[in-house]
Amino acid sequence: MKSSPESASLRSIGDTAARFGLDTHVLRHWEDKGLLSPARDGADRRLYGDDDVVRIAVILRAKAAGMTLDQVAVLLDDDHGPKRHAVLQEHIADLDRRMREMELSRAMAVHAFECEAHDMTRCPGFRSTIQDVLAGAPWPVAPS
Repeated sequence: MKSSPESASLRSIGDTAARFGLDTHVLRHWEDKGLLSPARDGADRRLYGDDDVVRIAVILRAKAAGMTLDQVAVLLDDDHGPKRHAVLQEHIADLDRRMREMELSRAMAVHAFECEAHDMTRCPGFRSTIQDVLAGAPWPVAPS
């Protein structure tokens, strides 16, 4: 989706990258991947409008949540309705799994912090926080 040069406020690539704490090459890479299509001025310089800024925010939030750029591309593509739902369904399941792992990890860290045992790994309370791993539960593998 191309930004219109008539957008309320157009920003240079440097200003746009700085707004998000990014290097300019990141925005160029995302453009190469088809995630961004900034307008161009007469000298072919990129001009980022409000819609581009929203897309950048979506990309950043999605990446922070563990989505790949390929998944983000589907998320932002108007022509992938059914595929978008499948990608999002998979992503939500992954988020749920990671949140469960984070809750277990937090419980382990809290117990370790509060544990008065000299060797916390011998503490029965601490061991209970890792019982699922000790029992041989399948270890989650991060998606590639």
